[in-house]
Amino acid sequence: MSTSDSHRLTEEILAIIAAGVDAELPNFNDYAMRLFGQHFETNKIFREFCDAKKVKKEDVSRWEDVPLVYNDMFKTHLVASFPLEQSVMACLTGGTTSLTQRGRIFRDEDGKKLVFAANRAMTAAYLFPDFEEGKRCRILILAPSPEMAPSMGMAIGMEQTRQAFGTPDSMFLLGRTGIDVKGLIKALREAEASGVPVALIGATSAYVYFFQACRRKKMKFHLPPGSRVCDGGGYRGRFGIVTRDDYYAMVEEILDIPNSHCVNVLGEAETATNLFDDSLRRLVKGLPPRKRTRPVPPWSRVLAMDIDKLTPLPDGEVGLLAHWDLANVPTVLAVITDNLGYMTDNSTGCEMVGRAKIENGKVSPLPDENPVSAMGDSAIFRMLETYVNFSIDLKMRIAKDQKVAPSIREEIEARPGSVASCPQVVDEILMAQSDDEAAQLRDEALNTFRDQTDRPMEWYKEESDKQELTDHPVGLQSEKPGPGQVPKGAKK
Repeated sequence: MSTSDSHRLTEEILAIIAAGVDAELPNFNDYAMRLFGQHFETNKIFREFCDAKKVKKEDVSRWEDVPLVYNDMFKTHLVASFPLEQSVMACLTGGTTSLTQRGRIFRDEDGKKLVFAANRAMTAAYLFPDFEEGKRCRILILAPSPEMAPSMGMAIGMEQTRQAFGTPDSMFLLGRTGIDVKGLIKALREAEASGVPVALIGATSAYVYFFQACRRKKMKFHLPPGSRVCDGGGYRGRFGIVTRDDYYAMVEEILDIPNSHCVNVLGEAETATNLFDDSLRRLVKGLPPRKRTRPVPPWSRVLAMDIDKLTPLPDGEVGLLAHWDLANVPTVLAVITDNLGYMTDNSTGCEMVGRAKIENGKVSPLPDENPVSAMGDSAIFRMLETYVNFSIDLKMRIAKDQKVAPSIREEIEARPGSVASCPQVVDEILMAQSDDEAAQLRDEALNTFRDQTDRPMEWYKEESDKQELTDHPVGLQSEKPGPGQVPKGAKK
């Protein structure tokens, strides 16, 4: 498929997204086959992956049969269906070892339009379903800005949401020294006084730390009706085990925002479209309340796959979540993740229950019990989470007593067990590399990654033969994973 054909397909998919989440797309399979054909012809890594699977282009006639690329393949290969020199956007996934073991998702100009359009449509439908076109509200964002974290998908997405739905006084409230507690409290009190609803968006853990600090300080807010909270991430972390019901109870207790106005979002960097739960949308549409689920939009399909056979499971049975997303034009159509979940509503909705757990080199149908932070289970994000919250008690006291704030270094060094030079550490954590030395390190890491991905597919097959590996998406024994293979015990 030529560049003009790819651009034409992109424009058609943008029109599908613009039609909204309630539109029907009876010919989804036709679009999926066109996109699969494009990726088969233009994506060298995907073509080799298909060859390794002994899948020919003419063998595939249904979207369900498109070879599923395991999300860890993005850590070992540059999975792009366009010339990389045309890349205008790059996102990094979490990593447990080094920069070279973090997934890299590149998008060209068309790919950027698609991911922004898809998530603008999903945000409008599920977080702001009561907003007419052009309506805005003040958005308080408990996440890093793109300036702080230029390669973090959460930061890029939050900035797009701020631009599309936020008033000029919307703000990011996560800085280099953690949450701007004073600014957050001030904004919440302003909302109370004005009666104008606000929206809070951020990582689950950031809310939980803040709410627990508010409990200790006996501080509560009564936000105006129509205010809402959107959280992204899990409910386990350094704050201990917090169930969803616990979290919703804290939102109502501290902010006076009801359960119905709490929305959770699931985002995977390897697939373009974020999935939101439907609690608020059902309320606005006058539909009866029900157990939360995440509706899948017309331009996507999601299935829970049997962990052994990789075949679709019926509603309610837990398996590995696989995504087929037409907005994935710059990468690959079909991605299978290490998220465990199940389908609902005749496979038109889904829910996640946790990360896959590895037992004896195989995937268990039960989720991993290890604590997972709301922003990932990598050292980078665990450290970031520490800095989000390390001084929150001190800042709460300062905000309440209106004393003069100490310097950044005083805040850090006053905390037992804290790490000094917080700005430098956070720079490294967020990879906001602006100086020459940091830029050189970044380039060296990327070059190392490129060297690894230049290895021919046969190299991985030979290594697999040496280790007598089986073809399974996760839990393999080799230290050198081939396409779609993950070392034993590895995490995303």
